Amino acid sequence: MNSVGKSWLLLTGLILFYIIYLLFGALVFSSIERPVEDELRRDMEALKAEFLNQSCVSAASLENFLVRVLTANKYGVSVLRNSTVTSNWDLASSMFFANTLVTTVGYGHTTPLSDTGKAFSIVYALIGVPFTMLVLTACVQRIMYLLVIGPVCLLQRSGLEPRPATVVHFVLLLVLVVLCFFLAPAAVFSAVEVSWSFLDGLYFCFISLCTIGLGDFVPGTQPGQKYRPLYQVAVMVYLFVGLMMMYLLLRTFHKMSDLHGLTSFLQLPRCEESDVDEDREPIVDREDRTPPQPTEKAASRPLDPGSQPSYNTINKG
Repeated sequence: MNSVGKSWLLLTGLILFYIIYLLFGALVFSSIERPVEDELRRDMEALKAEFLNQSCVSAASLENFLVRVLTANKYGVSVLRNSTVTSNWDLASSMFFANTLVTTVGYGHTTPLSDTGKAFSIVYALIGVPFTMLVLTACVQRIMYLLVIGPVCLLQRSGLEPRPATVVHFVLLLVLVVLCFFLAPAAVFSAVEVSWSFLDGLYFCFISLCTIGLGDFVPGTQPGQKYRPLYQVAVMVYLFVGLMMMYLLLRTFHKMSDLHGLTSFLQLPRCEESDVDEDREPIVDREDRTPPQPTEKAASRPLDPGSQPSYNTINKG
């Protein structure tokens, strides 16, 4: 079978596995969540019947009231705590909403009420989402040497072969990300948010940094929280740095997969070739420039960061 046929066969297998994975998830979620949903529905029906029996309100009036309350709640307005909670559209809350919009987290706890706001959200996200991705990419490129290339070089100098060195580095980086951006923030959120458990905080961190943003847990929405604007700004900083580290982790895994031949096996594109110092070099007239020949004195000097070995220079062995 030629390479084109193998590529299509592999793609077909991946799609089938993806569908099977979705069906597996559907069966598990349905078996876990449906009984809880049925029990909650029965409780709500019993509560509704008890309320109607103890009041002179008709069923139709109650239905109309609940529809209006639930519709308002969808836009972040609750009848339970309007008198104690500040506006969902003050400066800090609006900035928090803008942050969730351009990072594609989108909790959905607050949504535009007006048609003008919805139209502006489209234009704002159309510009803000690519720009945010650009900023994240630029930040990751600046810390690649510090957190990826440099540590891999140190591991190789300690005696590890290139491939084991990249695996050890990736595991250490993964542990660092889990500790600093999942476990520690989960403990903080469970302490600050009264109604959250540690599992709720960990669940929120994972859902947020994977940009899933289900919106069932949103920080800074509890009534009477102190320093709410400052807290929301801190959460925004956490989201940005956390997304940056997640992108760095994915890019490191991609480079490690290139070195171990996984991307070639799956016939996926290799991670782009990039020099550590390429952002320092001007693009214009680069072809006309000839690199200087190293002298014996220069050869004896320590290598500068830009000339250190990288994933792109490691021998696959």
